[in-house]
Amino acid sequence: MEPGGRLHDTFGRLHDNLRVSVTDRCNIRCYFCMPEHDVKYVPREQILSFEEIARFVRVAAGLGITKVRVTGGEPLVRKGVDALIGMLRSIEGINDLALTTNGILLAEQAEALYAAGLRRLNVHLDTLNAERFASIARYDGLSRVLEGLAAVKRLGFDPIKINAVAAKGLTEFDIVPLARFGREHGFEVRFIEFMPLDAQGLWDRSRVLTAAEIVDVLSREISPLLPIPEENPRAPAAEYRYADGIGHVGFIASVSRPFCENCNRIRLTADGKLRHCLFAIEETDLLEALRGGASDEEIAGTVRATVWKKWEGHEINTAHFVPPPRPMYAIGG
Repeated sequence: MEPGGRLHDTFGRLHDNLRVSVTDRCNIRCYFCMPEHDVKYVPREQILSFEEIARFVRVAAGLGITKVRVTGGEPLVRKGVDALIGMLRSIEGINDLALTTNGILLAEQAEALYAAGLRRLNVHLDTLNAERFASIARYDGLSRVLEGLAAVKRLGFDPIKINAVAAKGLTEFDIVPLARFGREHGFEVRFIEFMPLDAQGLWDRSRVLTAAEIVDVLSREISPLLPIPEENPRAPAAEYRYADGIGHVGFIASVSRPFCENCNRIRLTADGKLRHCLFAIEETDLLEALRGGASDEEIAGTVRATVWKKWEGHEINTAHFVPPPRPMYAIGG
């Protein structure tokens, strides 16, 4: 029987974390994310309005969602996204609101985002080398990202995290410079193992630069890294502090140590699809419900049913993924 109340799945996990994509469009073409040309976008009329997104988040908050991260594509290409931030900030129960960006448009929008109430930021940056940045992103924009980081630091955003993809043959030379950059400016750099997310089929396990390898490099080149005890065992990043007391760094070991067993996230796509997993192939379409007169209670029921069935009969892209071995406990039993 599907549970009522908060969002549990058949493995007993409580889901309180929602990622909301506001657009499928992006202003760069990172090679591991999307093709350089002939990108097909969702028709604009099928993209959720800010009011529809805010309504869904209010329903989700009533189901126990407390954390929301605004993503894309690149969320800052969506005109007026600061207005959405203000709407989400006003929803009772949402106590953690963050945004992930590639930073290209950050400098010009930082003040509006801050005024709307945003404080938590993740900025994607794989390298401090301009030539390598242009090669990865297929866009010469490193200086704009650095301007954006300077702007948000000046305004007082906190925390500011830098997400860096770690891949052999591409970014291993950038690990130490990025880590030193983070220490100098008070940013937490989070190294993310190269994941099979590309539609072009470029991923290869042999190119994964593992968290353990990066820990060894940083410990040798900068300062020994000491693990920080986990306050939240469901957090995807393992945190370390430098033994010399200057800053800390995070690792998302999504390939070498998948965190799927503790997954507590659901995702709403820009066109109104609810996904229970980043690698899920199946989706629940909520666009018609949001636009066709469905009540909040009906939408909530659909969300509960989708999350409840997580791993049970749903097809998953298992290129690197290891699901939980068994249900942790039964709901209501």
